[in-house]
Amino acid sequence: MIRWIAASFLFLLLLSCTPPDAGENRIVIWHQMRPDEQSILHRQLDRYMKAHPGIEVVELYKETETLRSGYVVAAIAGQGPDLVHGPSDPVGIYVATKTIQPLDSLLKEEYLEEFDPSGVLRYQGHVYQIADKIGNHLALVYNKKFVQTPPQTDRELIDLSQRIQDQYGYTAGRPNVYGISWNYVEPFFFIPFYTGFGGWVFEPDGVTPSLDNGSMVRSLQFIRDLRDKYKIVPNEADYEIADALFKDGKSAMLINGDWSWAGYQQKIDIGVAPLPMIAETGIWCAPLTSPKGFSLNANVRETKIQKVLDVLYFLLSAENQLETVKELNTAPTRKSLYTSPEVRNNEILKNSLLQIQRGRAMPVVPEMRAVWDAMRPGYQAVMGGAMRPEQAAAQMQQLAVRKIREMNE
Repeated sequence: MIRWIAASFLFLLLLSCTPPDAGENRIVIWHQMRPDEQSILHRQLDRYMKAHPGIEVVELYKETETLRSGYVVAAIAGQGPDLVHGPSDPVGIYVATKTIQPLDSLLKEEYLEEFDPSGVLRYQGHVYQIADKIGNHLALVYNKKFVQTPPQTDRELIDLSQRIQDQYGYTAGRPNVYGISWNYVEPFFFIPFYTGFGGWVFEPDGVTPSLDNGSMVRSLQFIRDLRDKYKIVPNEADYEIADALFKDGKSAMLINGDWSWAGYQQKIDIGVAPLPMIAETGIWCAPLTSPKGFSLNANVRETKIQKVLDVLYFLLSAENQLETVKELNTAPTRKSLYTSPEVRNNEILKNSLLQIQRGRAMPVVPEMRAVWDAMRPGYQAVMGGAMRPEQAAAQMQQLAVRKIREMNE
């Protein structure tokens, strides 16, 4: 895997890696934060540098794929940032490539206990990431102009959507206001329905794909039925289309992640609710959840580690997490904040935390990447009418097994 990454992304090393360490007092952070998150990070780092003359903290934004691949290539070459911030799923690759170092020998256990367990990522017996926010998850977002009480089950979702569409009428056979929209072409947005029908992407061993089963077949058919049988979603809807429909008041409900809610609040009176229960199974739809936090470059010298950790302590402080909570409705990782008025009195955040409790943690094993790549063609073929759910489930499993075998060769 190291050879494959190095060969595939060698050019990134020349374009984007951090120069060799410019000094003990220059700390570099790579991240893929959104603009609103970056604005808060800038303020916090400015405060830190004013309080610590002589210390320079540099933050650099990278697109998600560039962050993952570029970081690995740079770190293998003995370079890269001191801290890398992002979701938890690349951690398995970072560990496999030996590009991050364990934190449990550097952070005291009593300090780690101040955080919600889901914010302290333990993998292969060590702590490799500590998060400043948890979630990164999907939930049901609704426009209060159309929806006063969000649906609790898939049946209620269908009934409510059809009533809204009938109320606002149709033009050329299409609803003037769709009941619900979301990016249903991407497997990440499909997972909550797969879990709602009782499925999970891996067998109990955590690495063997589990895609060819009745849960997969029923959930694939269900998504297609929402569009073709019940007609409550648009005929086509990627992320941009679904986002635009909701913002323009052309969709009453939307499935989207916590990264989007602050933006919607600027234009719409929204509510956020957990995704519904599948009545057939009695199981709540469970989106993938993951912490977003910091990992420490394996190349940080021992003489510099304490300075890097001091920046980490500052960014993870309750004060700084609360600043983000107030502005972006993100779920904090410090347990002390869960009883704060800013969390207890925030309906959106309370429902977000409930959705996180009902979610499933994103697997951090490298095999998850192969599962994503294996799911996409079959899933999209079902939605395009080119394949039956049974055929797609079988193809997903075969592709996943093959890709994992090739990855490990």
